[in-house]
Amino acid sequence: MAASLKSLLATGEFIVAPGVFEMFSAKIADRMGFKALYMTGYGISASHLGLADAGLVTYRDMVERARTIAQGTRTPLIADADTGFGGLLNVRETVRGYEAAGVQAIQIEDQEVPKKCGHTPDRRVVPLADAVKRIEVAVEARRSDDFLIVARTDARTGLGMDEAVRRAKAFAKAGADVLFVESPESEEEFARVGAELAGAAKLLANMVPTGRSPMLSEEKLKALGFSIAIYPSAGMGAAWQADSLKSLLPPHNCYPEPHLVLVDISGMNGDLRGEVTQIQAEYPGTTFLLMSRNVTSSMLMEYMPCGIGGVLPLDVEPDVLRHSLALLLDDSLMSMN
Repeated sequence: MAASLKSLLATGEFIVAPGVFEMFSAKIADRMGFKALYMTGYGISASHLGLADAGLVTYRDMVERARTIAQGTRTPLIADADTGFGGLLNVRETVRGYEAAGVQAIQIEDQEVPKKCGHTPDRRVVPLADAVKRIEVAVEARRSDDFLIVARTDARTGLGMDEAVRRAKAFAKAGADVLFVESPESEEEFARVGAELAGAAKLLANMVPTGRSPMLSEEKLKALGFSIAIYPSAGMGAAWQADSLKSLLPPHNCYPEPHLVLVDISGMNGDLRGEVTQIQAEYPGTTFLLMSRNVTSSMLMEYMPCGIGGVLPLDVEPDVLRHSLALLLDDSLMSMN
């Protein structure tokens, strides 16, 4: 059994958590050695409903998906719970439901209902007293102190950094274990979060390519005082391979060859993304699984938006490689001995 998220944070280890949204993405990430997984509300809304992250998924949608992922993986799961799905009674039941499902940390935010994706404009937050009460109820509702409360504020975009930091400090006093200031808009703002909230609770950063925040390396985030970085869109690489379905349409009614290519990027220099993109152009419709001597979160940030199926260590165990490939390809297309 993997170490608990609380115990990992207590050691000072920096946690990289890729986004997962169903068992395909969760199984791949679970076998890659991450210390935590992040169940993204955006991913659930997109995969389950085919709709934007606008508060349309229900508590039942989310808790059942969280249960499936938590019970089907070994890695600690951090799970998005939006605003708690209603009033304070809803927050209480949401916390208890997520905890019973096997989630190790629940994320609750201070947006109004219905909420919006954290990197969109015109988000509005509830009054500070109401937001603090959500966190207080969440802390009281949990049955074990090992179940962590992640308190998120979306105040930065509409009300500025002063209000965002003020709310985060209030959430820490209410008992939150992890503070999540959504969408700082510069490295300097991340530095301010780290400087002003250091010691109040653990700090979480949200890394979204093309979002409102700059993409910072895990080394930089750790130096600024952060303990966790989530990458909500990282697990969507397989979905970005949807263009390969065009190969089924006439006159190209069969898969191109080769169907899957393993690429060792350990020796590549310079613009790695450019080199990989060039390889993709030479084999259109092919699924790529990258392998490297050192797998880092920056690789996920660099390659997953390009439609790469995954990044694995070069010395990966044969069973792990076999399982990863099995999830990327139908077993009938594989022959591995």
